[in-house]
Amino acid sequence: MEKSNYVLENTEELISPALVYYKDIILDNTKRIIEMAGGPQYLWPHVKSHKAAGMIDMQIGLGITRFKCATVAEAEVTAEAGAAQIRAGTLCPERSPLHIILAFPLVGPNIARYLRLAKAYPQTVFYAIGDDFECLSALAGEACQMGMNMNVLVDTDIGMHRTGVSLDALESLYERCALLKGITVKGLHCYDGHSRDQDLEQRRARLEENDRKVLQIQKSLVQKGLECGILVMGGTPSFPCRTGQEHFYLSPGTLFIGDWGYYAKFPDIAFTPGAAVFCRVVSHQTKNTFTLDLGHKGIAADPAGDRGIITGLEEAKPVFQSEEHWVFSLPPGKELPPIGSSQYVIPAHICPTSALYPELQVAQGGKIVGQWQVSARNRKITY
Repeated sequence: MEKSNYVLENTEELISPALVYYKDIILDNTKRIIEMAGGPQYLWPHVKSHKAAGMIDMQIGLGITRFKCATVAEAEVTAEAGAAQIRAGTLCPERSPLHIILAFPLVGPNIARYLRLAKAYPQTVFYAIGDDFECLSALAGEACQMGMNMNVLVDTDIGMHRTGVSLDALESLYERCALLKGITVKGLHCYDGHSRDQDLEQRRARLEENDRKVLQIQKSLVQKGLECGILVMGGTPSFPCRTGQEHFYLSPGTLFIGDWGYYAKFPDIAFTPGAAVFCRVVSHQTKNTFTLDLGHKGIAADPAGDRGIITGLEEAKPVFQSEEHWVFSLPPGKELPPIGSSQYVIPAHICPTSALYPELQVAQGGKIVGQWQVSARNRKITY
C-alpha cells in the first residue's frame, strides 16, 4: 500500500486516533463504479458504510439518486440530504426523485417510525423490504391507519440464509402480499453477502444460476399481471459480476470507500482504499515492538483476523490489541517508527470502523479540508 497516498501535511493538532476519508480517492472510485455500472441510474449504493450526509451529497452530485439504508436513522439522514439538495435547487424531484430502501425487516416500533419518516418527506420515494406475510401485513395495516401507502420489495434469500424468503416460496408470498392494502409490491431485494469467491469467474458462475431463477420468477409474476419492475441485486463482491445488465440495480457499499479486506481478497475490485485511521506511536515496548494509540475502540474488530494494515510498514505484525492500544512487532534489525510519529492504518472493514467515529476527517490534496458528521451512527435522530 503506497503510503504517499495517505500522508497528510496538517496533522499537528489532529487528535488521534482519527478516521480520515480521502475525497480524491473516493471520487475516483465512485466515477469508476459509475462507469462500470453503465451510468449512475443503475446504482443503489448502501449508506451503512459511512452513515454520513457528506458522502451522500457527493454521490448525488455525481448523479446517484438511489440509496439503501440499514436503519431508520440512516434513512432519515439520506432523506434530509436529498431535501437539502432540493431546497438548494441542485436536485429536481420531478426529473430525478430520491429513492430510499430500508433494507432491514420492519418490526415493532420501527414500522411506525419509518412510515412517519416517509410522510415527512413526500418528495422522496421510500421502500420497505420484508420476507414474512404477517410482518408485511402489520406494515400494511399501519400504513392504512396513517392514510399512507408504502412501496415494498420482497426480500429474497439467494444463498446467504440471513433474511429473505426462499426462491421456492417467493412467488407465492409475492402474490399474497400484492393483495394487501396499504402497500404496493414493486419488486425484489436480493442480497448475496455470502458470495466471496476470490476468482471472478467462479463468483460469476455461482451467481448466474440464481440470477436466472430470479429473472424467471420476475417474468412469471409480470405475466400474472403483477408489478415487479425493480430488482436490487448484490453488494460489493458481486458488483463486477452483474455490470452491464440493464434489468438489475446494483448495490455496492464498501466499494466506494474501499478497505484492506476487499483490496487484499478481490483483485478484480482492488480499488484504492479511500480511508485510513490516523494514529501515533506511543511506546517502544521492546527493541522489536511498538505500540499505536489505536485500540479496538478505534478500528473494527470484525472480521476475524488482521484488523488493518499500516501503510509503509506492511511487514509489521500485530501482537495484540486492547481497548486503546495496538502492539506490533517488526523483524529483527528493522528500525522501529519513532515515538510520536504519525501512522496511517487501512482498516480491514471500513463500515463498522466508520460507525466508531462521530465525524470523519475529510482530506483533499494532502490536507485535512473539513469534516463529515457521521450523523446516522445513532439509532435514532428524530423519528
